Amino acid sequence: MSEIFLSSLVSGAFAGFSVDVSLYPIDTLKTRLQSPHGFRSAGGFTGIYNGLGSVAVGSAPGAALFFTVYETVKSRSPSDSPVSHMFAASAGETAACLVRVPTENVKTRMQLDTKEKSSLKENVKAITKNGGVANLYRGFGITVMREIPFAFIQFPIYEASKVKVSEYKGRECSPWEAAICGSFGGAIAAAVTTPLDVVKTRLMVGEDVKGVKYNGVVDTIKRIVRDEGRGTLLNGIQPRVMWISIGGFVFFGAYEACKNIVSNFIGSKKKKNENFR
Repeated sequence: MSEIFLSSLVSGAFAGFSVDVSLYPIDTLKTRLQSPHGFRSAGGFTGIYNGLGSVAVGSAPGAALFFTVYETVKSRSPSDSPVSHMFAASAGETAACLVRVPTENVKTRMQLDTKEKSSLKENVKAITKNGGVANLYRGFGITVMREIPFAFIQFPIYEASKVKVSEYKGRECSPWEAAICGSFGGAIAAAVTTPLDVVKTRLMVGEDVKGVKYNGVVDTIKRIVRDEGRGTLLNGIQPRVMWISIGGFVFFGAYEACKNIVSNFIGSKKKKNENFR
C-alpha cells in the first residue's frame, strides 16, 4: 500500500467524519429551507439531528474515497496546474458519489420527516420499496452535476492559495493555513452551486407540495421557477455558505494535520526498518 494511498484514506475518513457530524444541524436547516413544503412545515428548528446516523455511516468512506482518488490522480498528472486539480477533483467527486448519494437520500428523507420519526432502517426500506436499491441512487446525476462544478471552483482556489501562502511564508502551509485556504475556496464554490443543490434536494424529496413527482433536472428547474420564482433556486444559500466555509476550515485543517501525522508515522516506520537491515 503506497504512502499517498494510505495517508489519503485515513486522513480523508477522519476529516469527512469530523465535519459532517459536527456541522450536521446547519445542513439540516439548509435542507429544510430548500424543501418544497417550506421551512416550518419541514420541521423548522426541531429535530435538527434527524438522519445523523446515515451521515455517520457514509461520511468517512465517502471522504476517504474522494481523497484517495484525488491524490492518486493528482500525483500522476504531468503538471501541477489548475486543470490537473480540476480533473483530479472531478474524478474524486464522481467516485465519492457512489457512497454519498445513498446516504444523502436517506439523510434528506429523515431531515424532512419530523412527524413519523422513523428509524434509519425503516427509511432505507421505504426508499427501496418501490424501485429497489436503485432508488437509493435517485438524484445521482444532479449530485454529480453539483459536485463537479463545486470541485472545479474549490480545489484550484485551495491549491493556488496554498502555493501563494507557501511562497509568502517561505515554507509549506501549516494545517491552520491550509484550513483557511479550504474555507475560502469552499465559500465561493458553495454560493455558486446553490441552485444545483436546491434541485438536488427537490429530486431527492421526489415530489412538490401538491404531491406531483419531479421528472428530472430540467423539469424540476422549470417548475421551481414557474411556481415559486427564480429566487427559490437560492434558498438556503446563507446556511450552505456558512456550513461549507466552516466545514472547509475544519475539513482541510483536519485532513492536512492527519496527513502529516500519518506521513511522519510511515516515515518513522521506514527508518526503523532500514536500521534493522
